[in-house]
Amino acid sequence: MRDVLEKLDERRGRARLGGGISRIEAQHGKGKLTARERIELLLDPGSFEELDMFVEHRSIDFGMEKQKIPGDGVVTGWGTVNGRTVFVFSKDFTVFGGSLSETHARKIVKVQDMALRMRAPIIGLFDAGGARIQEGVAALGGYGEVFKRNVDASGIIPQISVIMGPCAGGDVYSPAMTDFIFMVRDTSYMFVTGPDVVKTVTNEVVTAEELGGARVHTTKSSIADGAWDNDVEALLQVRRLIDFLPSNNQSGVPAWPTRDPVDRVDGSLDTLVPDSANKPYDVKELVVKVADEGDFFEIQQDFARNVVTGFIRMDGRTVGVVANQPLVLAGVLDADASRKAARFVRFCDSFEIPILTFVDVPGFLPGTDQEYGGLIKHGAKLLFAYSQATVPLITVITRKAFGGAYDVMASKHIGADFNYAWPTAQIAVMGAKGAVEIIFRQDAGDPDKIAEKTREYEERFLSPFVAAERGYIDEVIMPRTTRRLVARALAMLAEKKAERPWRKHDNIPL
Repeated sequence: MRDVLEKLDERRGRARLGGGISRIEAQHGKGKLTARERIELLLDPGSFEELDMFVEHRSIDFGMEKQKIPGDGVVTGWGTVNGRTVFVFSKDFTVFGGSLSETHARKIVKVQDMALRMRAPIIGLFDAGGARIQEGVAALGGYGEVFKRNVDASGIIPQISVIMGPCAGGDVYSPAMTDFIFMVRDTSYMFVTGPDVVKTVTNEVVTAEELGGARVHTTKSSIADGAWDNDVEALLQVRRLIDFLPSNNQSGVPAWPTRDPVDRVDGSLDTLVPDSANKPYDVKELVVKVADEGDFFEIQQDFARNVVTGFIRMDGRTVGVVANQPLVLAGVLDADASRKAARFVRFCDSFEIPILTFVDVPGFLPGTDQEYGGLIKHGAKLLFAYSQATVPLITVITRKAFGGAYDVMASKHIGADFNYAWPTAQIAVMGAKGAVEIIFRQDAGDPDKIAEKTREYEERFLSPFVAAERGYIDEVIMPRTTRRLVARALAMLAEKKAERPWRKHDNIPL
């Protein structure tokens, strides 16, 4: 028996070495952790239970029968994050460059199926060169099996992808169908076709970083939801995100103990909005001050910064936040901001996460670039997402709510449950000056008359009480009481049920 146990230990030791000491050292030399080191950091200490450690590929072409390494380039299994079950797969770049083979794919598919059956989140750590060329269509078939399960799990369990090295070709499409993608700066990149192919086809000379690095995907393409400086920080931040997310679409948001009084009043909010309507302020200050312990996990921080999205807790429970950001483009809605917010709203609605919306929006961004870029359809995505949402929706208008953007930003008319306004709120078709210049265009040459009419318009329309008189605003509140009122409303809405007519699926304007 002792001999058998020793042989088992020996086989496990070989499997844990992956591609061997020299390749592990090369991985470390690039500033990257190994597949197993990453899992150890991501999961609670000692909680990882590995599956399929001894799986090997079955390819016999191109001399592959002589190159077999246990695990076949991916480490799979399950464990816990702060005591909550998660499933994980981590691609091992030291084994065949982490390339996907038929058996490699089957290992991933197994944990995907288990995660869906157990209704637990799944996290994929990517560091691979794409399909294993020696296996041809068998590898492509493996990709298809993985992709199908990404779709099957969508909206049922959270799916998170962390790009920690190369992610190219077919490998990019699995992360693209997950809920969140995070990257590591300077060591990770994503693209369908690499720099060499780009040069051959289009004659463009571009580096991997310029083509698909973290900066590109967090600021330009919106593919990635965030990026961090190294593997360690990325994995610790993913642990933090998991604490905000439900395990599945029926479990409800997690509840964590908090010492932050739910009825806390913050007098500094009374002076957050400047006296001048044209002066910006940082809406993140508001978000942090209403959150439990000021804890805010922002999503897509570097893309479309005129709208802010992310997670907070109120009374220990997760809340999704969407907020116009006056510091960037005056908080205007453009195509990118609309897409960003719409995707976030749909995620929250899929997983029964209440949504708190802070509104300070002067309208939609005008211009040919926006119109040619499909602003109408992108704006409609956000309108569609809010209108379709059945989770608790609470809206607070802090200042401007002009034009169609007022309707789109979770107004009472499209289904918000509670709509509050600060005394500084201005709700109208447009700003006073623009409105007066249209209504009284015959007096355009008389500055004094225009100024008088502007004051009249402001008093008549740029007031939250006009909307409150019609019931479009449920209450005009003191800014300092925002946290208390929102928390109470969320508690009351906890058992909200909103029925929708049966349909196979909607047809959102993609």
